Amino acid sequence: MSNGETQPLLACRNIFKYFGGLAAVNDFDLDVFPGDIIGIGGPNGAGKTTFIDVISGINPATSGEIVLSGTAIAKKKPDAICHLGISRTFQLNAGFESMSIRENTLVGASFGLGDKGWFPRMTYSSVMHERVDRALELCRLQDRAELIVRDLPVLDRKLLMMAGALATEPKLLLIDEPVGGLNPHEVDDVMEIVRGLITEGVTIILIEHVMRFLLQLSKRVVIMHHGEKIYEGDNKALLSDRKVVEVY
Repeated sequence: MSNGETQPLLACRNIFKYFGGLAAVNDFDLDVFPGDIIGIGGPNGAGKTTFIDVISGINPATSGEIVLSGTAIAKKKPDAICHLGISRTFQLNAGFESMSIRENTLVGASFGLGDKGWFPRMTYSSVMHERVDRALELCRLQDRAELIVRDLPVLDRKLLMMAGALATEPKLLLIDEPVGGLNPHEVDDVMEIVRGLITEGVTIILIEHVMRFLLQLSKRVVIMHHGEKIYEGDNKALLSDRKVVEVY
């Protein structure tokens, strides 16, 4: 499915990722076009997070081809991939505990610009502050920007990771289980924030176990099982797909 585009933003071909003799990702193909919102679901151990670890360079592919905007990235390091336009969040909440929401997000903005100085920054440019302001606004954190991370509830920690990723101004945002551990009201809050990102035209690959979250937001759904893609298509056909029903 091309979304009207002839060339994908991200093209993954014949991706394998082995851990010893285990194929955590097994001959996986995926095209992501600008403006796509692709939801990836599947049971625990299906290979979902490993797949985005491969895309982001955290765990490079054993074999296969990954191309972002015409540039081969399968053998590049995570920092280089980020500077080329891919940013991500993680399942486990991460942040600099003694720093504020704004300071944490400034780290993302600085890193996203490819700042390679030998020493930590003492000042940040107006461009970085503009990126931070926009990211905090999109994640509805602007009113809590000066709070210290160690004092934040789980929801705000998840939103902080998203804000830090957005501050790099990525071409492609990878979001890994953004509503795990949240209550239904908080799930709805995150859903509205992601809808806002969609309105802004952010291209997203989204991993989530909460199916109502995944299905309501995704334009296209991929289901993985034992490292393989067993389904790719729209939400309606998913519900009647025999193999998906058997897996779940």
